[in-house]
Amino acid sequence: AGAEAEGSLDLSRLDVPAALHQILSQLGLTNAMCGEWRLLKHIVEAEFGPDAGVNTVLIITSLESKPEALPDSCKWMSKEGARELLSDVKPGGTRIGPYVHVGFVKSELSSDCTAGSTLVSQEYPPGITLVPMKSSTLRPFRTTNLVVIQATSGTCASKRSDYFACGDALLIDPGCCSQVHTELADLVNSLPKKLLVLVTHHHNDHVEGLSVVQRCNPDAVLLTHENTMKRIGKGNWSTGYTAVTGGESICIGDQELQVVFAPGHTDGHMGLLHVNTNALIVGDHCVGHGSAILDNRAGGNMKDYFQTTYKFLEMSPHVLIPMHGRINLWPKHMLCGYLKNRKAREASILQSIENGAQTLFDIVSKTYCDVDRKLWIPASFNVRLHVDHLNSQHKLPKMNLWDENLARCKSECA
Repeated sequence: AGAEAEGSLDLSRLDVPAALHQILSQLGLTNAMCGEWRLLKHIVEAEFGPDAGVNTVLIITSLESKPEALPDSCKWMSKEGARELLSDVKPGGTRIGPYVHVGFVKSELSSDCTAGSTLVSQEYPPGITLVPMKSSTLRPFRTTNLVVIQATSGTCASKRSDYFACGDALLIDPGCCSQVHTELADLVNSLPKKLLVLVTHHHNDHVEGLSVVQRCNPDAVLLTHENTMKRIGKGNWSTGYTAVTGGESICIGDQELQVVFAPGHTDGHMGLLHVNTNALIVGDHCVGHGSAILDNRAGGNMKDYFQTTYKFLEMSPHVLIPMHGRINLWPKHMLCGYLKNRKAREASILQSIENGAQTLFDIVSKTYCDVDRKLWIPASFNVRLHVDHLNSQHKLPKMNLWDENLARCKSECA
């Protein structure tokens, strides 16, 4: 879901009858039960990458008659019922997807922080807007998701007094590059002045726009882990900050968020749970395509990464929101896939060592032989941390030669 662009729609390029037939078959409906079909919205997806955006056409009709029963996977629901499920999510409860939100509920719940700009955004779940902005991130991505959370208009702020921090808006990871700093400034100027800013970690593609935020709103409050702040240059943020360690509750109008300490990618990496919608903002712990690269130069740690992944699984979120790529609507499937992939890589690394690999290049070339060589250098960062993890578990071969090779491996990674 993103910008609406009815004027650019060419239905001749779409097999609309086949799509309608498939949907009606799934619902147990026939064309005779339906009235006139009409276009509701054409939605251009924001630039999440790495592949081209998926544009969406929403077509609606009125039913002349209803079937006696729907399949188990389907359910009739009013707009009010969908709105309630979207805005007050219960763990393990019924989930409402983004198409329902953007098609029927969004205009009644939200304000668009990118209105009037060239930026294309996506709001889902309600209250959480993702704005992919061009950044200096690693390929295959080209953008970093700026996350914007605003108080829902027409609602009252929480009456609790024990929040760690409160504001009328929250920005997460303003990491866009200089080419789009003007657009970022326009966005910041459109937000309420009582602004909080949270940075998940220090990498440039997550902090490069901090100076713009501070220039536009000098009273904005920065929240981050102390290990992250030590690595953020004065040119990005010149005044003080508020340290977070995990467990802090934040109030943005009627919305509650909880800070989550999530080391692994770096030693100061943070996540954020949007309590109202049970959506988990995961920073760079997960990405929308492929797997995450850990930073061995900034406290990245494979044991921490595994533990954080298990922590996220225990939280049982409804949605995962990465800072690169699309949201994920099947969090447990994604997180379990990450665990499976990392464990398989680690087993492959151990096997290559046992088979005689003596250098970092030996390990990478054998373990990642099925991966594009352009990705071997970033993959080597994870290999180094896997070797450290194996060593901490005393799983490496018991021979003096390997001690020398381990030191060489670390030196090559450095």
